[in-house]
Amino acid sequence: MITKALRVGLFAVSLLLVACAPDHGNDQYGHKIDSAQLEGRWLVINYWAEWCGPCHKEIPELNALAKTNPEIRVLGVNYDHLEGDSLLKSTEKMGIQYTVFQDDPATLFSLPVSNVLPATYLVDPQGQYREKLVGEQTATAIQARIAELEKKGQ
Repeated sequence: MITKALRVGLFAVSLLLVACAPDHGNDQYGHKIDSAQLEGRWLVINYWAEWCGPCHKEIPELNALAKTNPEIRVLGVNYDHLEGDSLLKSTEKMGIQYTVFQDDPATLFSLPVSNVLPATYLVDPQGQYREKLVGEQTATAIQARIAELEKKGQ
C-alpha cells in the first residue's frame, strides 16, 4: 500500500527529474522534442533552406536514413529561422519527414556556425559534437562516416 507521503515524495522526485532534462524546444508541429528520444543514439542535425538546391536533393536521403536506422536520429534546422506555420509549410513543401527544430539547437550541442548549406552535424550517443559535413550528403555516406567515428572511438 502506497501512503500519501510516499506518493507526494514520488511526485516531487519525478518533477525534479523532468526539470533536470535538457529542453530541446519544439518541432515543426509545435510539439515538445523529448530529450529521451535523442539520448543514447547518434544525432544527424541537418541545416537546410528552401532556396538551397543541394538541400532539395539531400532531403530524400535524410528521410531514408531516418526511416531505416533506429540507432540514428535525423533532425533538421531551418537556416532562415522560420517559425510556426511558416516552418511547417516549408517542411511540407520540402518533403521533410523527420523532426525539425523550431529553434536552432547549436548551443545545446556546441555546434560551430556554418555559413554554407547544406551543413550536417554528427553528434555521438553521449551528446558530443563530432563532425561537420558540408555539402549534399547521402544516407550511405553518413552511415559510413558514423561507422568510422565509432571504429576510431572518437
